[in-house]
Amino acid sequence: MFKVYKKLLYYVPRERYLAYIAIIGTALGAVLTIGSYYYLNEFLKKLLVTADAVKAEYYALLIVGLSVTGGLLYFVAVLLCHVLGFRLETNLRKRGIDGLVNSSFRFYDLNSSGRTRKIIDDNASQTHTIVAHLIPDISGALLTPGMLLVLGFLVSWRVGALMLIICLISGALLGKMSGDTAFMKEYQNALEKLSSETVEYIRGIQVVKIFGAKVSSFKELHRAIKSYSKKALDYSMSCRGPFVVFQLMFFALVPIIIPLVVLFIDRTLSPEMLAVELIMTLFLSGVMFISIMKVMYVSMYSFQGTTAVDKLEEIFHEMGKDKLDFGKEDRFENFRIEFDNVTFGYGDKGVLENLSFTLEEGKQYALMGDSGSGKSTIAKLLSGFYKIDGGTIKIGGKALGEYTEESIIKNIAFVFQDAKLFKTSIYENVLLARPTAKRDEVMEALRLAGCQSIMDKFSTKENTIIGSKGVYLSGGEKQRIAIARAILKDAGIIILDEASAAVDPDNEHELQKAFAHLMKGKTVIMIAHRLSSIRNVDEILVMEKGKIIERGTDEELMSTDTRYKELQNLYGQANQWRVNL
Repeated sequence: MFKVYKKLLYYVPRERYLAYIAIIGTALGAVLTIGSYYYLNEFLKKLLVTADAVKAEYYALLIVGLSVTGGLLYFVAVLLCHVLGFRLETNLRKRGIDGLVNSSFRFYDLNSSGRTRKIIDDNASQTHTIVAHLIPDISGALLTPGMLLVLGFLVSWRVGALMLIICLISGALLGKMSGDTAFMKEYQNALEKLSSETVEYIRGIQVVKIFGAKVSSFKELHRAIKSYSKKALDYSMSCRGPFVVFQLMFFALVPIIIPLVVLFIDRTLSPEMLAVELIMTLFLSGVMFISIMKVMYVSMYSFQGTTAVDKLEEIFHEMGKDKLDFGKEDRFENFRIEFDNVTFGYGDKGVLENLSFTLEEGKQYALMGDSGSGKSTIAKLLSGFYKIDGGTIKIGGKALGEYTEESIIKNIAFVFQDAKLFKTSIYENVLLARPTAKRDEVMEALRLAGCQSIMDKFSTKENTIIGSKGVYLSGGEKQRIAIARAILKDAGIIILDEASAAVDPDNEHELQKAFAHLMKGKTVIMIAHRLSSIRNVDEILVMEKGKIIERGTDEELMSTDTRYKELQNLYGQANQWRVNL
């Protein structure tokens, strides 16, 4: 358990002192509370045995003072631990957000959003409980049983012996009440799976409504629900027997004690002293019951805490392990691209193996091939989205890892098929590419990208808000604004990944003009399934299973029996298809 807290307190370096204050406060509170029970014994003796009302009143006031002071110390300890717990939970969530922002694309390929959310959100919440409630409970739970035994023997050997028996039986039942560790691990894994699949299901709820699908059609979610319900029931049933015996022992304490009193009563003991011992036994057994319950929960939450911390640290490690390591070089000599024996795969699935090729500066290239041949992977590796498994990627004669992250972002522009715009104005969406740009430069980028016709539709022109609080744009219109952003960025390398695949015919002409302005004088890598759009590039690279099988101009590749020629012929035939009504 202490290893868990050592790990957790690492994330709250400024507030960790609160934990130590809380431990000391709880320990003092426990000592004062047990002390109040000691004086309770003296109070009862003065009141029932010697009938000394004056002394009884003094002990009564002392009991109240010790109890109130002990309670206040415990309250302050819990309050401090809650402050620490909330700060810890906040820091862990921030750490998760920072990790998600900086993690590589491979992390998102290998981890579903539902699983990621569950690990960060739910486990961060669990650490709050472990810190806010268990730090004071642990301090009290470790001290109280031992002090109760000592107090029991101070009252009388009979009370002490009975408390010792109760403590030993409770200790024997404690492990079984907390549940088997392996069982708890299975339960936690089932809960994680259920949470992950539930998030994925909710995100697809529109599909469920449109097609009238049932929960059972989402097989993974259905399987997760069944698995969790079984594990939860099995876990509860495994703890039921010992827990019932434990409760019966304490709740039936009076019927257990009375026969023992009748059989083993000390004839020389006055009835008043016997009453004092019985009352003290009931009081101390109640405190013992609460203490053992706290120990049980400490054991259970200790496992959950260890699991939570391990899972958080594991996912934090996963976020950073595949991230590209950047250097200090902030200037590109030129934009010549080299792949030297590059190997890469998504998890166990290999995509590229010892791939080598060169792209000269200032030329336009097209990558084509079947889906999964590695076209988009090359573009993403060049942009630093993934860390390669082997080989070297060079720009301007230097390895990609030698450049700073800022220089790569500044000098490589990536236009995706599905352009992402933010819920702000058209102007602000373009300005994001270069926040220091002047207004005239932003407006010129919008003009070159053919966005004037878009702005003319709205009275607020470039200040029109996009999104739920503003206007909605078509796919082609969004793409032209994304191109304006890339034009303003003025990067040396332009990557177009299916950038015109889903554009409607009305936007096709404007989009092609925008592309012409964007690509002028740049090193361009174009990925397109629309083969008519790549005929005029300087060179075409045909890919198959992660390898370049052909490269050349359109004229060169069409002049012989090539895979490119075959695909162009198939594309031409497909364009002639018509639906006859």
